[in-house]
Amino acid sequence: MCGGGGWDPGEATDDTQMAVLVAESLLERGGLDLPDLFARFQRWAASEPKDIGLQTEDVLTNGMLWDLAAAIHFQVNQRAAGNGSLMRASTSAVHFASAGQEATMDAARRIAALTHGDRAAWEGTAIFHELIRVTLEGIDPLTALPDILSLVHPDHRGRYATVLAPDWHPDQATEFNGAVWPCLGSAVWALRTTTGFEDAIRAAIDLGGDTDTVAAVPGGLAGACYGLGAIPAHWTQPLHVPLPGFGGRMLHLADLLHLAHRLGDRPGSCSSID
Repeated sequence: MCGGGGWDPGEATDDTQMAVLVAESLLERGGLDLPDLFARFQRWAASEPKDIGLQTEDVLTNGMLWDLAAAIHFQVNQRAAGNGSLMRASTSAVHFASAGQEATMDAARRIAALTHGDRAAWEGTAIFHELIRVTLEGIDPLTALPDILSLVHPDHRGRYATVLAPDWHPDQATEFNGAVWPCLGSAVWALRTTTGFEDAIRAAIDLGGDTDTVAAVPGGLAGACYGLGAIPAHWTQPLHVPLPGFGGRMLHLADLLHLAHRLGDRPGSCSSID
């Protein structure tokens, strides 16, 4: 938020840029159009954004079709559980919240699979979607965690149960927080150990590592919990989101608020337009 390291004060990173692309595809296409969303991601990636995850970049620039690129990347590399699908999920989580538990978790998995071939990334994104849904319904997301974990694929349930446990601390992570498990675990930890939006975000950032994403994920959760009014004005006023590859467009707070209201007003649709 202070600028530096090549970033202007309030300049959004790839997390928010991709979240905006997700939102605009959902709204303009009237639902989940996976080929359209992948094409938007490709257009963005080809325009040399300041920041892009290595795995995401490889998938989006390897020239393969939308329904093969991530799967083949995973087959070749055997590692694809980065936090890149989790970081962009706030907008889709809001959009699909009204569609119910099954629909929002299914949408999360399908969007995640566009860039991440490892099911671990799908499941983490699905957990996040459902946490947002229950929070927007007025349910404490922390008390809902046991029920949400029961919906996770059995092959991945245990690992998520570990990082989402009440006594887990990010210091116990076995991977860098650029991986999906400690990233989601750190987000829930930040929410659990603080009492307000600003404190939750600061707690996440102070963990270090992949700070923009480790803060973006609790930002979505804490935003759903505490509401817009809890976000400090000195954070929102300088906020701006450049969209490389889209004609020099720059979104500011008013644009983002309008986008958020539209996402919340329209029920999600999981019918993929192939």
